[in-house]
Order: sequence, then C-alpha cells, then structure tokens
Amino acid sequence: MIDHLSLAVADYAVSRRFYDAALAPLGYRPIMEFGQGAGYGEAHHPSFWIAGDGDPAEQVGRWRGFHIAFQAKSRAAVDAFHQAALAAGGRDNGAPGLRPDYHPDYYAAFVFDPDGYRIEAVCHRPQP
Repeated sequence: MIDHLSLAVADYAVSRRFYDAALAPLGYRPIMEFGQGAGYGEAHHPSFWIAGDGDPAEQVGRWRGFHIAFQAKSRAAVDAFHQAALAAGGRDNGAPGLRPDYHPDYYAAFVFDPDGYRIEAVCHRPQP
C-alpha cells in the first residue's frame, strides 16, 4: 500500500547523521540522494525520505512538510487516483505523468488533500 513517505527537516546535516545512525541497526541505509534529500531503504527502493533545510512549515516545493505516496498497480490507476482525488475535493499538485528524474518508469500524480497534505500515487512498472 505505502510506497514511500518523506519528512521535511529543519537541519538536513543533523537529521542525516541521526537517521544514518538510528536506521542502520534496522538494516536501512541511504540509497538515493537528491540535493538536500536522502532516501533510506533496502536494495534499490527508498521508502523513507528526509529533506530540506529550514522550518519544515515554511519550506516550498516537493520537500515541504509531510508527504506520502501510495503504490499503484498501473499507470491507469495513477490516472484514476488523480481524477478521483480532484473530484473529491483535492487540489492538483502535479498531473499524472513520467518523472524520469526519479527513474525512467516513475509514473506518478500528486494532489493536496483537504488538509493540505501532499499525497501521491506512483507506479514503477514500465509501460506495457
């Protein structure tokens, strides 16, 4: 169900040292990094991200506050998620489409829920 989640952090370097140490005994390590963001997990799939630098409530862009991504079984399901979320009162935060900066088959859609949380549906499968 859950693909990944992310937390905005006030001090990336401090949080990076903390999570590197705290998650290591559980077998999780940083496996991806984008600027001020580190993704932790096993093998090649980061399922927990920390990112940002500064007051988490004031950060802008993809790292602001809390973010959760739900697994989708197909690209059509991502499209349907986006349409259903908007029809149910969500606000668009990124139309369905490929996000090749993450990886070549990363197909996702982003919305804000009624409370302003950033919600995503993502399919990692290649186009059939």
